[in-house]
Amino acid sequence: MSEVTLLSGLGRLSLRGTPEVLSVAGAAFGLPLPQRACRAAEGDARAALWLGPDEQLLLVQQEVWPGVLAALISGLQGMPHSLVDISQRQIALHIGGAGVTELLSAGCPLDLHLRAFPVGMCTRTLLAKAPIVLWRTAAEEFHLEVWRSLAPYVQQLLREVAREFEH
Repeated sequence: MSEVTLLSGLGRLSLRGTPEVLSVAGAAFGLPLPQRACRAAEGDARAALWLGPDEQLLLVQQEVWPGVLAALISGLQGMPHSLVDISQRQIALHIGGAGVTELLSAGCPLDLHLRAFPVGMCTRTLLAKAPIVLWRTAAEEFHLEVWRSLAPYVQQLLREVAREFEH
């Protein structure tokens, strides 16, 4: 059965810029940023999710946050870009286990079959009425980013759907 777990200890940055900015940011971030649409890259205590041709969502574990943030600010100095700390705007949920695709499919319009949404794929989408960022981290595991104000709704929805699958 699928489990939903709140993930804590993540800092989040929204980065927007030209391909040159994204290349410089990747070097400062310590991880090449994904250039392929709807793909994520993972490294030591950090991840980058491609959300658009000029937009990346950067996830950073709190223990390396100060150094990563300082490196990005320093590396991008003088380059036109947008780097915004959105850590308090949203929360992260880990959803995994048997039946996870069916659980999410109850409220998500995407085809989440492994062939259509492979490991490493990420995108903005909806879960029922809530806008989310969904990232498949393993065959039966997803990372879900949702705005903090909508998190109780999403968590309750997932609990209700899981309860339906139990019957």
